[in-house]
Amino acid sequence: MEKEIRYITIDGRGEHESFKDCITKTVKDLKPNEGIHIIKDFEPFPMYKMMEEKGFDKHVEKISDQEFHVYFTPKAEFEKIKMGEHLDLDDKKIEKIMNIKLNYLNRKISLEEAKKEMRESFDQVTPQEFAICEQYLQRYGISDDVLAERMDEILEIFDGLLVSNKLNLPDGHPIKTYMDEVTAIRNVLDQMRRILKKSFIKNQWAELYDQLSEIDIHFSRKQNQLYPALESKGFDKPSKVMWTLENNIKDIMKKAKGHLEANQDEEFLKLQDEVIEMVEDMMVKEEEILYPTSMDLLSDQDFVKMRKGDDEIGYCLIESPPSYGNEAEKDIHISSNNELLKDLANVLQKHGMLANASNNEVLDVSQGKLTLEQINLIFKHLQVDLSFVDENDIVKFYSDTKHRVFPRSPGVIGREVQNCHPRESVDTVEEIIRAFRAGEHDEAEFWLEIGGKFIYIIYNAVRDEAGNFRGVLEMMQDVTRIRGLTGSQRLLSWKDKKEDANDKEKEHEEQENKYGITKETVIGELVKEYPFVKEFLFHLSPKFSKLKNPILFKTMSSIATMEMISERGGFEVYDLIDKIVKEIDRRK
Repeated sequence: MEKEIRYITIDGRGEHESFKDCITKTVKDLKPNEGIHIIKDFEPFPMYKMMEEKGFDKHVEKISDQEFHVYFTPKAEFEKIKMGEHLDLDDKKIEKIMNIKLNYLNRKISLEEAKKEMRESFDQVTPQEFAICEQYLQRYGISDDVLAERMDEILEIFDGLLVSNKLNLPDGHPIKTYMDEVTAIRNVLDQMRRILKKSFIKNQWAELYDQLSEIDIHFSRKQNQLYPALESKGFDKPSKVMWTLENNIKDIMKKAKGHLEANQDEEFLKLQDEVIEMVEDMMVKEEEILYPTSMDLLSDQDFVKMRKGDDEIGYCLIESPPSYGNEAEKDIHISSNNELLKDLANVLQKHGMLANASNNEVLDVSQGKLTLEQINLIFKHLQVDLSFVDENDIVKFYSDTKHRVFPRSPGVIGREVQNCHPRESVDTVEEIIRAFRAGEHDEAEFWLEIGGKFIYIIYNAVRDEAGNFRGVLEMMQDVTRIRGLTGSQRLLSWKDKKEDANDKEKEHEEQENKYGITKETVIGELVKEYPFVKEFLFHLSPKFSKLKNPILFKTMSSIATMEMISERGGFEVYDLIDKIVKEIDRRK
């Protein structure tokens, strides 16, 4: 601890309701070279993130199980942050930019004064300089909430100064793919602008919103691929700030689509200018700041690795791009299955359980003996998605199953779990971890309905034999079918898929559904009658994601039958028909 720091002591033992307010007021009133000394009857984990965001380092002293002393010290000004190690920037210029931004955000100067001072100080500011200043702001008490709320004001300070790096990238490069998607999204926005001036036709808008909804894929790939790569270089603001902006876009689109489906034409049309503006604003931030900064921070090898995981999530309004990187570069990246084997081997070696494990070497596990290959196969065939976060809040593992409920990519491994969730749900995640770590609870469960599926999620505290907290195990399962089971089945009655399909076909031939949907029904005719079925299919299975391409869907819609569609999605045809019938019933 710094000897010159004078600490303000706050004894919070037994205090609960007023304690946080007392801390907030003390932080606000601190003078230079002052810190805060907290005394609590338990280790105050919830305070750590809050104080870090306000620009403090911490030192913890455990006196006993009922007495903890935590010293919060202001971080040294302009200490080189991790992100700065990857960028060649002028520290003096960064410091000057920071002073102007901080004075404005702390309301010491007006927006016009900040703009004037910035223009007088600099001829131009690069995206990289802008981005690293956003990362530094956290050290001076500017929270992610403030950044998200005031981002447009911050950008206005740089009006006319922020230069855009023109990127000329080959097809297949992940950043080029994002840029191609931005072009495709803009084409949809242009169509929306044009028909806003014409008479309202519901089907036109429904088709455009079907296309625009693919922006979820664009966001998902950023969140699971690009953001984790940037976090590894110390740039976590996209995860914490842009993710919130992306959720705001999805929320307003959902609201608009609700008005459209409810035939609330006037309310729907009133929202369109805001929808277009929010989407366009996000894309400008991507082009002007995110993509150029990504190109400077990430290596070509990072992008080769990223490209290999992109296909798993899919693409927004464009065809799958070509591969990126030569064969030698690709060969250096082993599959996620082999990565799992490697990680397991490293853990076992660390604890002296084997010298040099191979796939076929038999290992002693808790109850039995398995090879690494068998362990991997078990994880791949579990009918439940697993994710494991260690005691340091780092994502260490997820199961690579075919039926995965939500998209995952290898980029999530090694990432702080807080950065794998939108900012709005981080408090819940941290509360679960806090309660598990403190031994207050061992289990938390949630359930939700998405796209006709009922998803059950349960979190369990992972503890070793001594009871020490070692992490959190998340288990997630689509329990839609399980919820519908009744009575008992005590006799073995398995059938292969062909026999089951034949029985179901006979059953459905005897009892037609009220909408007349059969295995010969053409998907285009069905969507024409019930437009929402198209989006329902997209959410039903990731295997339908390629149908989101409007050109592909338009081509297939006039020829693809329910039988053909079910094969593409991995469903039995009458199971799929049953799901669609239930969705139509729900919407009526």
